[in-house]
Amino acid sequence: MFVMLSLFFSQAVSLHQDGGQLWIFGGEFASPTQSQFYHYKDLWVYSLKGKVWQEIRAPGGPSSRSGHRMVCCKKQLIVFGGFHDNIRDYKYFNDVYAFNLDTYAWAKLDTSGFGPSPRSGVIMAALQDQQKILIYGGYSKERIKKDVDKGTVHTDMFMLTPEGKTKNEDEWQPIKWKWSQVKQSGCRPSPRCGMSLATISGNKGLIYGGVFDQEEDDEQIEGVFFNDLFTLDLEKGKWFETVLRGKKSVAVEKKKRRKKKEENEEQDEDFEMEDDDEAENGMEDTHEEMKKLQIDKMETESEESVQNIDKDIKNDVGDSIFTVTVGPQTTSSVIQNQPGAEAMDEETKLFVPSCRFGSLVAVKDNILYLYGGMCEIGDKLLTYADFYSLDVHKYDEWNILIPPDDKMQVYDEDIEELLEGCDVPSIDEEEEFKVYFERTKQFWIEQSQKYFENENMKVSKRTVEKFAKEMCQEYFSVKSK
Repeated sequence: MFVMLSLFFSQAVSLHQDGGQLWIFGGEFASPTQSQFYHYKDLWVYSLKGKVWQEIRAPGGPSSRSGHRMVCCKKQLIVFGGFHDNIRDYKYFNDVYAFNLDTYAWAKLDTSGFGPSPRSGVIMAALQDQQKILIYGGYSKERIKKDVDKGTVHTDMFMLTPEGKTKNEDEWQPIKWKWSQVKQSGCRPSPRCGMSLATISGNKGLIYGGVFDQEEDDEQIEGVFFNDLFTLDLEKGKWFETVLRGKKSVAVEKKKRRKKKEENEEQDEDFEMEDDDEAENGMEDTHEEMKKLQIDKMETESEESVQNIDKDIKNDVGDSIFTVTVGPQTTSSVIQNQPGAEAMDEETKLFVPSCRFGSLVAVKDNILYLYGGMCEIGDKLLTYADFYSLDVHKYDEWNILIPPDDKMQVYDEDIEELLEGCDVPSIDEEEEFKVYFERTKQFWIEQSQKYFENENMKVSKRTVEKFAKEMCQEYFSVKSK
């Protein structure tokens, strides 16, 4: 049995083959004090049938990175972009690699045309029936002066299309690929990255959440998080805001039926009081009224049966449906004639999962599932373990499968939380850090070793000693204030 390394911001793809597989490439692990980053370039597969991890050792793959994206198109895993950060310097990528699921071999794709600039955190989707790959958005940064970086949230869209013959007519292995920019339309989301995408039938994608970093000054950045849901036509590059309509109230329906019944009874009484001539005219009027009621009923039933996202969507704006509690919304309005977005008599507020980025999403049997994600509160990066579902035919309301847990994990623990329960050597009065570290070095090395063992990480002796000194420095700085 193989052991899986601890990864952060890796990319995963699930496949049906061999009883179900989960493929993961690369990723990033950050030390608790955020002063060291470890990037990976290993490829792993988890057998859902055998419940076992296996590392796939294949040369010629992408370099170490995180923030990349990976999708499966035909019999290949396609990896795009990402970044590598070693504190001193960083680099963003826009290269494309393919891993053949039959031969277990990597190949860097030969691309032409105008493609996306180096970036990470994009939306990436495969149009399976057309053998195309769509890329949207992402994030990158550049150094504008010493110790000052400028971040960019991208909002452009590209399509990667195979061209030319394949190496083997029985397999889908294009020799060349071409980039082309896609013109977008519709109700586009505000600039953001870290959105989660799940594809549905008809080459559509459901996109949830995201984060936008607001730069307050050269050194301070505040994240704005979102919890809105969009639908993207992957072929046309057209966006739709997906707004919930809510379940109709049983009480309201009963009240409507009772009112119609009373109106019908009043009409019957009026008919009995009329003479023959008036009754004849009245019957004609009644026939027209009943015909009108029948048409209204048919129209209502027709509207309620509209559940297909492939219907034309008009962008007329109506009343608000839900309220985002963190960060600004691009729009919180009803889009008339959209599936699941019927006009309502009164404003209705519906439950929506909290704002976040990096959630896991998947669609099965027309049900969208959303699990977890991350959000910043102050200087803490929190992770969620809640679980929700949404019927993508009805678009009525989110269902809570696992409610939010107050005991959310904090990734960036401070040094005191990391050392909780340890008998940390005290700092002598006016003692310098160098002297303190040399005197207590063995303690910090032991804590460093325990940390990597708990994380199931195999690292070098040099890395253990480096992290030991880092923890000591952090502790010394806190206690010396």
